[in-house]
Amino acid sequence: MPATESSKPRRHRRFRRRLRTRIILSFVLLGFGLTLLLAFSANWVRNRVEEDLVVDAINQNISEYQRRYVESGGRERDLRVQTMRAYAFAPDKFAQLKVDQPEWYELPNGIHTVSGTDQDGSPFSYWLAVQKTPEAWFFIAYDKTESVKAKSKFNNALVGVVVVFTAISLLIGWWSASRVMSPVSELAARLRAYRGSSNPRPLAPHFPQDEVGELAKALDDYSGRLTEVVQRDREFNADVSHELRTPLAIIRGSVELMLSRPDMDEKTRTRIQRIQRAEQQCTDLISALLLLSRNERGHGNTDVARVVDQLLDAHRATLGGKPLVLRVEGEGGVTVDSPEAALSVALGNLIGNAVKYTKEGEVVVRLLPDAVEVIDSGPGLSKEDAARLFERGYRGTHAGHSQGGGIGLSIVSRLCALYGWQVGVRPGEPKGVVATLRFTPDRGAPSDEPGGMPSRAPEDADAR
Repeated sequence: MPATESSKPRRHRRFRRRLRTRIILSFVLLGFGLTLLLAFSANWVRNRVEEDLVVDAINQNISEYQRRYVESGGRERDLRVQTMRAYAFAPDKFAQLKVDQPEWYELPNGIHTVSGTDQDGSPFSYWLAVQKTPEAWFFIAYDKTESVKAKSKFNNALVGVVVVFTAISLLIGWWSASRVMSPVSELAARLRAYRGSSNPRPLAPHFPQDEVGELAKALDDYSGRLTEVVQRDREFNADVSHELRTPLAIIRGSVELMLSRPDMDEKTRTRIQRIQRAEQQCTDLISALLLLSRNERGHGNTDVARVVDQLLDAHRATLGGKPLVLRVEGEGGVTVDSPEAALSVALGNLIGNAVKYTKEGEVVVRLLPDAVEVIDSGPGLSKEDAARLFERGYRGTHAGHSQGGGIGLSIVSRLCALYGWQVGVRPGEPKGVVATLRFTPDRGAPSDEPGGMPSRAPEDADAR
């Protein structure tokens, strides 16, 4: 299960609308929705009122026509009553009506809508009031052609109103968003202007006592507390670095004096050399942590092969009777632009982790043109370890009761982020782990390690 040489997982960014866009969109949707609702309501009311008026007029006219028909003794059979066409058919005309107007003949009493096309293909539509009595059948037709045309024009006008008011809502939303977002944009611009400043000026005096002003006050308060914390952290790091370097320098001087004595026995010399290596390790770790705390990239021209040889010599002296072989493969000559302390801490954690968890066999440090591989024959790693090794404080399944707080790999990953290196691991063949520290990211070649997370912790992380 390979793992990519990347110190952080890739995060997929979500598309998020800007606040200004959301304000404008809200105005547009509100204007469009209200205008559309108003247009729908107006059209419904118009149709309902028109229909009620027409139906009422038709009912009155057909009753009036029936009255006139009776008073005239059946002489008024086809006439106009208030712009409507009225017809009356005596019983002897029913058969003829069935032939001429079969659709009228079948209709019951009431008001009906009749539509279709005439002989020349022109569409027609009209309301037809029907009132059938034993004496005669009465019909009143009301032509809807003009009403349909008027309704079409009215609907077109409503569409235009919706479009116009939506455009007006867009303009109002644009103007309102500009007014609303202007102080927010100014606040963001002032914050960007303070980027990198160790003493940012207060923001609240530049804004009125409104929501943005409250936000500026909160940012000023947060900035003040953050500046105080950063200042305390810097002072603490400087004090710790100074106070620790002094006793370490004394230890170094004393060790050098003791090692210069020719009459010292070999056992004592070995112990003093171990103290010397521990002092050097503490000095390198302090320098690396100080660089991380300041987020400061130190420079240098460090020989990678020389650092590897020093680290392997230091670990050989601590093996005791452990059946483990430490060796180097590859050619030297690779240098990196970093202090020796930073490279020593990064490689020392990887090599120390391999030595610690490999009970027997060998640990091989392979020098490549742009990377260093640490290959061991240990027990390997689990899927959970592979996914969580970069979590600060995580101790893997092989850590057991060993010492360590689970921060070693976190320090390595932070150093890699500071210097642009890449660290990752993959399972070895047939067992063990291959940890890789790459100094020049290879952007062209595909990685053979999926997952975006390294899968191996250094010694201090106790990841196995």
